[in-house]
Amino acid sequence: MTARRELWTWLAVCVAGAALVLLAAGRDWFTVTYDTREVAVSAAELVPALGPAAWAALAAVVAVLATGGVWRGLVGAVMALGGAGMIAGSWWGSGAGAALRIAAERAPMSAGTAPQVASAVVWPILASAGGLLLLAGGVAAILRGGRWPGMSGRYDRQGPGPAGTANRPAPTESAPSERALWDAIDEGTDPTADPDPRER
Repeated sequence: MTARRELWTWLAVCVAGAALVLLAAGRDWFTVTYDTREVAVSAAELVPALGPAAWAALAAVVAVLATGGVWRGLVGAVMALGGAGMIAGSWWGSGAGAALRIAAERAPMSAGTAPQVASAVVWPILASAGGLLLLAGGVAAILRGGRWPGMSGRYDRQGPGPAGTANRPAPTESAPSERALWDAIDEGTDPTADPDPRER
């Protein structure tokens, strides 16, 4: 696998991880039912930092593309720590105890009430999976990021040459200029019949 293809694979994995976390962060993880009432408890209430951490991970992806060397490794370390934090937050937020406490704060329960808690297990799992992808992406950026091309790599000079001419295409010598074509028409000749009317 070439370095550029490896970079694109890494980019796809990290974006997918952040997308999974953002998807899970916008959903309700629990529904608490008591006294004929239903209280939905969202991920934003259980793990408030989950959504912002996913957006920060996307910013870190852009930073990895824009930087190189030691800075790229540092950004990768931050991404790895963020991914680990997302996994820990998802595990903590999947507990029913936190959902019961939040539901009781929003709608106080009467004495002797036995609440029923229904959990949407898929969202904490997706958030953990996204965090795991970002953790792996951060580690990969630390270990392999040094050989990946940067965003400015395509503008680097490819070889020696006069200033301002290194990346210019070589002029085409065989094609007649527009001025030469008009001169041929003024002289009464057909420029399409002669590829280069200047040689007449």
